Amino acid sequence: MEEMANIFIVSGEESGDLHGSSLMAALKRLMPSLKVGGMGGARMREAGLVGLDSGEVSVVGVVEVIEKLPRILRTFKELKKNLLGFQADAVVLIDFPDFNLKFAREVKRLGIPIIYYISPQVWAWRKGRVAKIARLVDKMLVVFPFEEQLYRDAGVDVEYVGHPLADSARLGLSGAEAKKDLGLPPESLCVALLPGSRTGEIKRLLPSMLKAAWLIEKSLGEKKPLFLLPAANSIDDSLLDGYLKDSPAEVKVVRGKMHTALRASKAAIVASGTATLETALIGTPMVIVYRMSPVSYAIAKALIKLPYAGLPNIIAGREVVRELIQGSATPEKMAEEIISMLRDPGKRDSILDSYSFIRKSLKSGAAANAARAVKEVIEKRGRL
Repeated sequence: MEEMANIFIVSGEESGDLHGSSLMAALKRLMPSLKVGGMGGARMREAGLVGLDSGEVSVVGVVEVIEKLPRILRTFKELKKNLLGFQADAVVLIDFPDFNLKFAREVKRLGIPIIYYISPQVWAWRKGRVAKIARLVDKMLVVFPFEEQLYRDAGVDVEYVGHPLADSARLGLSGAEAKKDLGLPPESLCVALLPGSRTGEIKRLLPSMLKAAWLIEKSLGEKKPLFLLPAANSIDDSLLDGYLKDSPAEVKVVRGKMHTALRASKAAIVASGTATLETALIGTPMVIVYRMSPVSYAIAKALIKLPYAGLPNIIAGREVVRELIQGSATPEKMAEEIISMLRDPGKRDSILDSYSFIRKSLKSGAAANAARAVKEVIEKRGRL
């Protein structure tokens, strides 16, 4: 007899939507009659999730959260109502800790098993959350090998399942083939601009990236570069057009082919976040940049104890690629870093060698491993 289950999945960001859709596909291979409710983005809803749009609550930074708080509270209330009517056999929370850990308290009261896939970055800040997670979560599925012992020491049932990007951030195309796929001349010199997947990130970073592009273009002279902007699904064309119409540099917006754009590029300027790890796994030298509101930055600086912000540097344990954060994220410094990568083959080779270490550090098969673990939790609770 075919096994049936109702799983309620909650993600709140572009990366969580990507990983959630992969997890849903893996779960449906194990349980074809699976029903999924909850909250997610376009990919999860296309994969069959019935529920709320995570774009309503996706935001970073204390000040930014306050501005969106009424909408977040309304979404939280509606999500609770949806859960009560769903008859969930398990709840899977994907990253998005401020929202998801509060939601976990509501789920716990209902006695529904809670699986947390992709850990909050407790190793970077707010380590006190580990104790809270131990009280709330039935199973923690982590994506970095160094996270497993941290949770095990706190008495959490934990499993390292591998990182989703070890599977998804792969591309069989050469640089020339990637350019052809994008309809670009084979001789074109491409530089990728990745300003983030949230509206606030675009507003804070894209103008500086465009000015950096102009500075790079001026410095390279006759070897005029083409700048590729792989836009996240969460970003409207109208927002980008408002900035690009006045850009002195030539910028081509690419939709749905981020990895192809990265493979076609000799270098990239990338907003800190999951995209930095994707860029490293694809193999494009980059500079990592980030900027947030002054208040949010001051709070983050006080709380975060890691020496690095970018995932490639955190995994490697050293500065593989340069980070330009807050006041350092100027167009001049972005341009300087990209120009040095384009002109110095030794610098590029050093970065690419470090990327090899990062690639070897991450286990593949995360979605399949996570799906198996979710099914096991449901079976142990007698819900299948």
